[in-house]
Amino acid sequence: MQLVIRRYRPSDKDAVHTLFSTGIQEHIPTCFHNAITSPLYLAITLALCIAGYLLGSVLGAVVLPGVWVSFVYSCSYLVYYSYVREKLQTDMQDIPGNYLSRPDDCYWVAEAEIDGRAQIMGMVAVIGKQSGEKRYGELFRMIVSPLCRRTGLGVRLTQTVIDFCKERGFSEVVLETSSTQTAAMALYTKLGFRQVSSLVGTRVPFLFIKLAKVSILRMKKEL
Repeated sequence: MQLVIRRYRPSDKDAVHTLFSTGIQEHIPTCFHNAITSPLYLAITLALCIAGYLLGSVLGAVVLPGVWVSFVYSCSYLVYYSYVREKLQTDMQDIPGNYLSRPDDCYWVAEAEIDGRAQIMGMVAVIGKQSGEKRYGELFRMIVSPLCRRTGLGVRLTQTVIDFCKERGFSEVVLETSSTQTAAMALYTKLGFRQVSSLVGTRVPFLFIKLAKVSILRMKKEL
């Protein structure tokens, strides 16, 4: 499979939206598994099972922990579903206007020809920012299709952003990723990024983030 990384075109919109939605929401099962298998949540599940049984029925021993497990899954689902819905209605609704209208910003897609038809297999974006005298780039919307995992595409997309930021004279590249995205964190670390902070507050309702046990990690690479 030969992959070409190029600038986003308006005709890519539907394919990019689909890949973004599926790519983000595929983290829901991992998020749920990490939360429900934590020592605290295992203890809560066991306690509810015992409480249900002591209340007088085997059914209660199943229903009470079942409701709890379903609630944790709903929180995990809403963390990522709410994020996707918000982004598709805001910056990704007008990618040219939000990512291609200034020389310090860009949005790229990775395209491959499959069965004679061009398909979008990955994407990444960068926005140039300034803090005092410091100019830096912030990496956004990194998604790689499952068909292209372990092919080096993630490295190529990230390096595209790094090279762009160097050309623009930025002092560093920063990004945010969630604690469930361990493969992405490993990739960024391999390319020289380091974690600088861990955040809890996002635009997703705080209760969902807290109950799903998700942290937002901020990473930085100095250029």
